[in-house]
Amino acid sequence: MREILQEILGTMLFFVLFFGIGFILNMLIKTTWLPTWIYVIVVLPLGVWHFWNPELSVLAFIGVFTLPFIAGIGGALTSGWAIRALRRGGYKMF
Repeated sequence: MREILQEILGTMLFFVLFFGIGFILNMLIKTTWLPTWIYVIVVLPLGVWHFWNPELSVLAFIGVFTLPFIAGIGGALTSGWAIRALRRGGYKMF
């Protein structure tokens, strides 16, 4: 039960973390999809490299880390969509 709760909480934290980082990067650098590309090119490979445990099977690794990684990319994508909607809405600072 505790592991399931940790998985749910970790997934939500990944989403919020990468949404916030992506939103701030979009405001500062004025690029819409850069955080998504950074996540795919940098964060995913580093996450797999850091959390890989040779004692785990590939199936167990995928089962544990799939949801947080998907939530992270979802947060990065959502930040791009939010910035794009704000720009279309007439907000110049975004």
